[in-house]
Amino acid sequence: MTAHDSFDDRLDDDDYPAYTMGRAAAMLGTTQSFLRAIGEARLITPLRSEGGHRRYSRYQLRIAARARELVDQGTPIEAACRIVILEDQLAEAQRINAEYRRTTETPHPPTAV
Repeated sequence: MTAHDSFDDRLDDDDYPAYTMGRAAAMLGTTQSFLRAIGEARLITPLRSEGGHRRYSRYQLRIAARARELVDQGTPIEAACRIVILEDQLAEAQRINAEYRRTTETPHPPTAV
């Protein structure tokens, strides 16, 4: 594996903190203060670069975008963050339930005629 391959793998990783705060805010069409506010509300916790700068992953940007949708609709930021957290927890619970159902399903034996 080359260094280039490793870099490409990281960029494909939804959890890799590839975006600076400025770039993340521009991509979301919001302000850096909005990103700080949802961080303070503990919706997302950006990783820090060696220089101490915030870095965001694609997953975190999707979460932030959902919170922004709710805030744009008039939901207070704290409530929007709680809603997004609950939506994320629900989606994860549904994924776990679906996985459980797949692993516990047994084929029905043929019935005697």
